[in-house]
Amino acid sequence: MWLPALEGRNPVKYLAIVEALSDAIADGTLRAGDRLPTQRDLAWRLGVNLSTVSQAYREATRRHLIGGEVGRGTFVLAESREVTLFALKDVAPGEAIDLSTNVPAEKPDDDDLERSMAALLADGAGRRALGYNAPALLTRARAAAAHWLAWRGWPVRPKQVVPCAGAQQALLATLLALCGPDAPVLVEEHTFPGMKAVGRQLRLRLHGVTIDREGIVPEALERAVHATGARVAVIVPALHNPTGAVMDEVRRHAVAEVAERTGLTIVEDDIYGALARVPPLAAVAPNHCVVVGGLSKTVAAGLRFGLIAGPPHLMDCIGAEVHATNWPMSPLMVELACRWLEDGTAESRAAWQRAEVAARWRLAIAALGLSGSEMQACPSPHLWLAVRGAPAEAVARAQAAGVEIVPSDVFAVGRDPGRHVRISLAAAPSRSVLSRAMARLAKAEIFAQGTGAAVGARVDGVPVV
Repeated sequence: MWLPALEGRNPVKYLAIVEALSDAIADGTLRAGDRLPTQRDLAWRLGVNLSTVSQAYREATRRHLIGGEVGRGTFVLAESREVTLFALKDVAPGEAIDLSTNVPAEKPDDDDLERSMAALLADGAGRRALGYNAPALLTRARAAAAHWLAWRGWPVRPKQVVPCAGAQQALLATLLALCGPDAPVLVEEHTFPGMKAVGRQLRLRLHGVTIDREGIVPEALERAVHATGARVAVIVPALHNPTGAVMDEVRRHAVAEVAERTGLTIVEDDIYGALARVPPLAAVAPNHCVVVGGLSKTVAAGLRFGLIAGPPHLMDCIGAEVHATNWPMSPLMVELACRWLEDGTAESRAAWQRAEVAARWRLAIAALGLSGSEMQACPSPHLWLAVRGAPAEAVARAQAAGVEIVPSDVFAVGRDPGRHVRISLAAAPSRSVLSRAMARLAKAEIFAQGTGAAVGARVDGVPVV
């Protein structure tokens, strides 16, 4: 049993326990998936009050060091936490296959950047890139972003669009304009790490709302509006991260009706929408939706071009935050994004990404032996799968098998993190590497469903090894 040495540590006893726990994890004494003593047992062994240990466990949970499983105990969490999902990783060839971060698949023999940069330099964009964004360039960016949204199925006027330095910047700027400090904001009960990060940065109170196979549940959303007094909800209607849910037409209209009845403003994260071939929710709730989007998940990960679009009465206050929207943008990046949006390159790359995601999705569900009833109907760039035990244990077993995945507590808003893991299919450098990763996960036997019975089959010409 792990017992902390408290001598010489913080005189506040519960913090001394947290520090000892953190050190034990850092030096390898405690590893991901290790079970900790019960609070009562640890209090007895240390000779401290139960309330001291309870406070220590609460603080360690807040710091994402440990997580509780009802009826099972408290476990050390894996290193793959929301804050480290975006950390730079140096994985040598032949080592672990990293499927922890949602990035677009790499397009083989991709020369779009070289061709476009040569054209931009020939047009004089290289000289303009070292200055500030000129008004004419920002006007062009609004028109290009409006063209993208029209292709997505939601025509808007360029003056309704504010370009930003990426979708995360767009989300931050939107909530900065719409919410004050300590404001309640509704989100799906499992939400993407970027939303949780913005919530911390702006000191928002996030309230998780029940979701099902089609995303946020309208009745639960309406109850949450009345219970919390929230005026803003942030949701992902198309290829929800992490579950992959896509709202059908009936669900979209039901959510729009809730917004209409309650006066709720919906901030719609449309970052994956181009992969789902469904228009934004804003198409059926134009007066209550602000769309935030970008090109990093569908066109190119490093193309930091985002957008905010919505009705004039909301865009007026958002557009006023120029230091949070236009000013951080790189002129060269804006020039490149505009060219790709105008000449069809962006749409072509998104179409390739959609086809590649579909192929990888089919490969993964075949390799893991998943049935159609267990999966979303629309191919997703990530899988959200139930695991047999604690997510931390599942992640540890996957790591031992050489695959990095993410536990459900990273996405959870509220006390119950569930028992799932997210697997990012597009993160693998190729389908063959993904096939190896799926075979490793199948052998690790961590999932509550799926047995890997399809091993040996071929999916889109790739053998499931």
